[in-house]
Parts: sequence; C-alpha cells; structure tokens
Amino acid sequence: MKNIVTFLKNKSVIGGITMVLFYQVVFILIFMTGYSAIPKNMNELSIAIVNEDQTSGKEISASLQKQLPFHISTPTSLDQAKKDLDDREIHMIIHIPQDFTQQLSKQDGKGKMDFFVNQSNPAMVTSTMQSVITQITTNMNQQFAVQTAEGILKGAHVPDDQAKQLAASIPAKLDANIVDSNPTPPGMHNQMAPFFLSMVSYVGAMIFSMMMVGAMNALKGKMGLWQAFWASHATTAIVALLAPLVGLGIYFLVQGGYGPAIFVKVWLTHSLELFAAIEFMSIFSLLLKDKAIFANITLMLIQTISSGAVMSQSVMPGFYRALSHVSIMFYTVQTDLSLFFGGGKLGEHLTGLIILALAFTVIVALSFAFVSPKEDRALKQTA
Repeated sequence: MKNIVTFLKNKSVIGGITMVLFYQVVFILIFMTGYSAIPKNMNELSIAIVNEDQTSGKEISASLQKQLPFHISTPTSLDQAKKDLDDREIHMIIHIPQDFTQQLSKQDGKGKMDFFVNQSNPAMVTSTMQSVITQITTNMNQQFAVQTAEGILKGAHVPDDQAKQLAASIPAKLDANIVDSNPTPPGMHNQMAPFFLSMVSYVGAMIFSMMMVGAMNALKGKMGLWQAFWASHATTAIVALLAPLVGLGIYFLVQGGYGPAIFVKVWLTHSLELFAAIEFMSIFSLLLKDKAIFANITLMLIQTISSGAVMSQSVMPGFYRALSHVSIMFYTVQTDLSLFFGGGKLGEHLTGLIILALAFTVIVALSFAFVSPKEDRALKQTA
C-alpha cells in the first residue's frame, strides 16, 4: 500500500491522472454540445424551389414552402440555383418544369419534377435530402390519387371502402427525377476521407509543434534568437511538405481511382494544413509551455465538429459555426470535398487556409519575441 501511495504522489502519475480526467470531461462536453444540433438544427438546411410552371406549379411551390421545415428560397434562375448548390450554399433544388401541368393532365401522363442534390456534402445532408424527396413524392402522389378518385366518383354513390381501393389503384402521377451532382465513391471510408486525412495531419502537428518549440528554445542560445526562429520555420516547412506524402500515399494506393493531378492537389493542401496547424499550436506551446496540451486537445476536439465533415456549417451550434470561420480543419475538409468529389468555392477555402497560416506565423513570431526575453532574464537570475 505504501508503494502505491508513493506512485500516486509521483508528479508523472499525477499528470497522467489529470490528463485522463481532463480528456473525459472535455471530450464529453464538446461532443454533447456539438452533436446536440442533430436533429435539432436540421431546419437550418436550405432548399431552393425553381418553378417554371405557371398553373399548378404555383400551387405546388406555395404548398411546399409552407410544409417543408427548412429555409426555402425561390430563385427564378435554375442555373444560379445550381451554382449555389455546387457551392454548398443550398442543399437541394426542387425544379418544377414549364410543362409540368401539361404532362400531368394527360390521361396516362406523369408530371416530372426534378430534384438536384449535391453529393459532395456530409452524409447527414445527403441522407436528409433523400428522405425529403421520398416524402414529397409519396405525399404528392397520394394527393393526386385522391383528386383523381374524387373526379371519377363525382356524382356516384360508392362506399368508402371501394373509394379507398380505387384511389390506391390509381397509378402514380408524379415522376421524381433525382439528379445527383458530384457523386462520391461507395463506402463510408470514401465519404469520410476528407475528415480523417485532415485529422491525422492535425494530430501529427500537435505532437510536432511541442517538440519543435522545445528544440527552438533549446537552440536559441547557441544560434541567436531570430536565427533559431527562422531555422525552425524552415525545418517546419520541409516537414510539412514531405510528411503528408506517407498518409496520402497509403490512402491513394489502397483506394485507387484518382489521377496524379488530384494527388498533387490534395498533397499540397495537406502540406499547407500541416504547416498552419503547427504554427497554430506552437502559439500555445510558447505561451503555456507544458500546459499547452490542454488547450491544443480542446481546440482539436472542437474542430472535429466545426470542420463540417459530419454536419454542414449551417446546422452547427452557434459557437462551433463561429469557430469554423477560423478553423484549419474546416477549410481543409471543404477543400478536400471539392478536390475528391467536386464542388465550388475551392479558391475561397484555399485562400482561407493560406490566410490562417500567415496569421498564425505572425502570432508565433510575436509570442516568441515576447516570451524569450522573459525566459532569458529568468535564467540569468537563477544563475
């Protein structure tokens, strides 16, 4: 028992216990607050209804706007709506063609309604939109069947049971034409590839940043303050450029199906991500020293939600949505979605990642300049 107490008093063991407890508390709090948005915030998704039919299409459009529990827009241009869909500004387009009523009024005709869905989105978004399409198709076919049955039975005295059977036997009048853009290869591992490829770079950056800051502080006395700073950053740039080749090489070799051009673009994206993440977490390593792990783990877990890999930005709780605008993983995941599967705003997301990398580098330089003189004075006083 005495030996056990001795171990429990050891600083390393106390530190280990602290990390075990800290990780549990932070992980559970972040994930409970973050993922509580599903399904609570699903009504924040957006659907565009483009109606080109000036007869029954107007009524259907108005009815859908009232019934669907989402943000509804009614653009007049289908091309503009398609661009917004590609940019992930909206999550589905419901298109009512100009000849919808004409086709519907034919004896054996069907009214075709187009549903455009961008598959280059979190699985939660695409599955929700698919459910909405099924629900709309079912409800409208039931409504058309009832209207047809009422027309047939008008003036006739038919029992309710027979009327229901007649309505059920009426063929579906709505032809749901689902148009999937930017399709993803089958398999959850492909859908989640942008997330876990970003995650492995970020976790690696967290460990590397602590070691690099330690080396920079150890060598600045020998090299000089700014010589050590620039040499460490040159080393970081080389590591950031080469390290992603290992993980990406494994993924592309196992998965296959992507050309060299996609590989190079994804590689350079994750090199930029790795550099930005190292710079970001070096700020806390400089300012908080060995306690930086607490800040870095917390921010990493927050970014697993604000990355937009599991839920779209519009669905995120306000805190996570705000942080997504300065999240390294958000810009990386969104860039990967566009590179792997297709989608817009590629330049915008890459620009965001570059701006973050530059901003964090400047903050690291300021932190290094601020902390180093204090450390030097402390060392002189100790000596």
